[in-house]
Amino acid sequence: MTEFEPKIVAFLCNWCAYRGADLAGTSRFHYPPNLRVIRLMCSGSIDVVYVLKALLDGADGVLIGGCHPGNCHYQNGNYKAIRRVQVLKDVLRQVGIDEDRVWLRWIDASEGKLFSETVDQMVAELRAKGPGSMRTSWQLWQETAGCQLSGIEARPNK
Repeated sequence: MTEFEPKIVAFLCNWCAYRGADLAGTSRFHYPPNLRVIRLMCSGSIDVVYVLKALLDGADGVLIGGCHPGNCHYQNGNYKAIRRVQVLKDVLRQVGIDEDRVWLRWIDASEGKLFSETVDQMVAELRAKGPGSMRTSWQLWQETAGCQLSGIEARPNK
């Protein structure tokens, strides 16, 4: 039996966390390949629906990376990200999903080592938790209810 390898979707700010990830790669800092990166212009533009969609589609964890507070390219985007992630975690808690599968971290463009350490730590914690249950619960609900929420489908049905 193979060891569980968590799937992580990372929504990274273009100005800081994404560049930190790029620095980690160019500096050859090791981090697990369990990560799929989606670049955002700002962590404050993260949409809760996309995070939920990632979890529903099988991600075991979501990393949201942004600029350190007070260092946002758009002045207050990271404060918006804090509020949005708080709302998301409240929703996850209310429906019985482990809110610790969603991480919000501040990573500067010069912090490639911090980026690789963050990914290593997240993978280790998700391995200990095991696979996310949200996708299974979602599929079961759809089969039982016989419906889908088309508002969050990745592609419109044709």
